[in-house]
Amino acid sequence: MQAIHQDILANGTCFDLIGPAVVGSPIPSRIFLLGQAPGPHEGKLGRPFAWTAGKTLFRWLQEATGAGEEEVRRQVYFAAVVRSFPGKSRSGGDRVPSPAEIEAGRAYIVREIEVLQPRLVIPVGRLAIREVLGHEEPIASVVGKKIRAHFHGVETDVICLPHPSGASTWFKMEPGKQLLAKALRLLSGHPQISRSFQRRGP
Repeated sequence: MQAIHQDILANGTCFDLIGPAVVGSPIPSRIFLLGQAPGPHEGKLGRPFAWTAGKTLFRWLQEATGAGEEEVRRQVYFAAVVRSFPGKSRSGGDRVPSPAEIEAGRAYIVREIEVLQPRLVIPVGRLAIREVLGHEEPIASVVGKKIRAHFHGVETDVICLPHPSGASTWFKMEPGKQLLAKALRLLSGHPQISRSFQRRGP
């Protein structure tokens, strides 16, 4: 994993991405969380989900695991579709990575999955969900379900989460609010969560 991270840090900023590249801890976890891309602050702070969206995400994960942010970071492998900030779009939001940028980032994900062989994959947000499932789905049709999928040669459980961006209202109103709660219950009851966080049950 350290060799993969060295490659990401050396080469993860390409095309129109803005460096530096961001990686999590190179831990041998069977839980693989996939985000979209670092935001404008993560490069300076040096770890994924280190700003406002991260506070929301770790609040969700604490509900599911009973653990605080630092323990979650020790037990969950954090990756992203692309590893550097894509920059801003003309509308002012974060730019969606281009197909070429996504394809370049996929090479790292393939290597990570090959090494980790995860039993649980948690894609966060529409782009990560599409990357894991291999096709576009309405977010309401996948959040709140446990999906068995083949992801780069590994058969694994997939539990999707919405993007925790402060700009999103989907998870704050119905049906998103109820579907998010269901997804967190599924995470809480997943055997790999119980093993990793030594939980007795949901």
